[in-house]
Amino acid sequence: MQGQQGQGLQVPPMQSQPSPSQSIPGMLPLEESYIENILRLNRGKTATVYMTFENNKEWNAMIFKGTIEAAGRDHIILSDPQTGRRFLLLMVYLDYITFDEEINYEYPFGMTASSPR
Repeated sequence: MQGQQGQGLQVPPMQSQPSPSQSIPGMLPLEESYIENILRLNRGKTATVYMTFENNKEWNAMIFKGTIEAAGRDHIILSDPQTGRRFLLLMVYLDYITFDEEINYEYPFGMTASSPR
C-alpha cells in the first residue's frame, strides 16, 4: 500500500496526466482533435482528398478536389466550384487530405467543437 512502511513494497505516487479538458496552446484540446473537427475549422477552403476503395476493379484509388462544405464523424462533403457537383465522401475510405494553403487548427477563443458556427 502506498505510504505504509515496513511491508517491503512501496507503490510510487501516480503521475499526473493532463486531463482531456486541458488544452495546450496552439493545439486543439485532446477530445476535439478529430479529423471532422479539423475539417470543420477549414470549411470553405479547397482540399484534395485521397481515398482508396479496396477490392474495386474499376477504381481502386480516387482523388477528389473541392471546397469543404461540411464534415461529420463518418463523412466529408466537398463541392466542385467549377461544376457545382457535390461529393459525399465516407471517412472509412480516407487516406489523407492536402491543402494548398495554411489550415486552421485552433478554435476561436471561447468556442468548442460542439459550438454552432
